[in-house]
Amino acid sequence: MGEIKVETCEIEGLKIITPSVFGDARGYFYESYHYEAYKAAGIPQVFVQDNQSSGTKGVLRGLHFQKQYAQDKLVRVIRGQVFDVAVDLREGSSTFGKWHGEILSEENKKQFFVPKHFAHGYLVLSDYAEFCYKCTDFYHPGDEGGIAYDDPAIGIEWPIPEGMELIMIDRDKNWSGLDQFRNA
Repeated sequence: MGEIKVETCEIEGLKIITPSVFGDARGYFYESYHYEAYKAAGIPQVFVQDNQSSGTKGVLRGLHFQKQYAQDKLVRVIRGQVFDVAVDLREGSSTFGKWHGEILSEENKKQFFVPKHFAHGYLVLSDYAEFCYKCTDFYHPGDEGGIAYDDPAIGIEWPIPEGMELIMIDRDKNWSGLDQFRNA
């Protein structure tokens, strides 16, 4: 079982995981997930679905959440680099509306644990990226909600270089802000 280093974030529940990577002339090897190691590190969740997506530089997905069928997520990048973001939407949380962003890449092999009741999204920073994540509940069509990625009430500092054109679907461009979520 490979060792993992777990860092907590300023927002309770969010965790950054750095696995032990073993490399030599052939390449590298690491355990991207081992239930017992993660359980010992305070992530005892049972994941039931794996998802993978890809995108080119400037693709911004999110900020998404599930309404009734909330999911814990364990996310990582297997190719390229993304800026991954989680926003606290937990009712009564002292950090409600706060965000944390993390660079995930094929080089750093970091993983980001995002608990239930957080909105989640990412921006592709490299020419191309492949993004993988484990979920603790199955996808249920029609159960997805979202928050505007550029809501000033949240103030996410997306690392958008000058001249980068964002590539988004209309739904992600038109989510309402945190105030509408709070009053829903």
